[in-house]
Amino acid sequence: MQKYKIYTIIAIIIMSVCFTIPALGFFGVSQKIANGEAVPTYAVKIWNLYSKIQYKNHLIDKDTASDLNKMIASRAEIAPASFPVWSISLDAPNYPKEAFPNGVPLYVHIDGYGGDVSEMNTLNHYIGMYAVEHGGNFERAMSPYYLLISTLCMLAFLYYDGRANSLLMVLPIIAPLIFIACYAGWLYWYGHNMQEFGAFKIKPFMPTAFGDGKVAQFNTHSYPAIGFYAMLLLSFFSILALFSKRKFLADKR
Repeated sequence: MQKYKIYTIIAIIIMSVCFTIPALGFFGVSQKIANGEAVPTYAVKIWNLYSKIQYKNHLIDKDTASDLNKMIASRAEIAPASFPVWSISLDAPNYPKEAFPNGVPLYVHIDGYGGDVSEMNTLNHYIGMYAVEHGGNFERAMSPYYLLISTLCMLAFLYYDGRANSLLMVLPIIAPLIFIACYAGWLYWYGHNMQEFGAFKIKPFMPTAFGDGKVAQFNTHSYPAIGFYAMLLLSFFSILALFSKRKFLADKR
């Protein structure tokens, strides 16, 4: 087997396992849960499998936290099944460490948010920021289509040797850049759309996208999660596949 095919297959596996399968398998399920509708069996199995590596609030029983049906029955917060891409947490000197030993966590997925979203929204409301669900609606709605198109493009790259074959790998190669651009845009929007309902007024600002920062009396921590590293690997192997195929086709001529 040619090297470019090996690299492409590895990239396809990374994207499929980390993002495409869980995102498409859980597509529309959050809305079904909110509407009280029945959840497909396959979606339950996917969520139960991927929840093994997801954040679980230590106050929720372990058996409940690993079973979607039990989570629905207990009306607990349910994160998307895809790998979390970015991790955000807020803490303050007087915040209850018993409930949130590492601060209030929020995980950004390509198709939604996870962690203690309602608690984060309470803090956002306190300082006059919109709830997290208000940001990135278009991007989250488009993410399943991006994943499906990217995966199909990589499959086509395995067999198509025409002049434009390199273009088939553009989307997976720039995946980390797309996320960073969207993520930074979300933060900018949140920080520049402050509302009057806050307990006190804060001037428009750009929240810290990477590293440690501060909002009012809260300390913020913003760092990549496992999904972002998966994106970097996806991009790396996609680049290897691209240049390996170029060399293969050049030698073939």
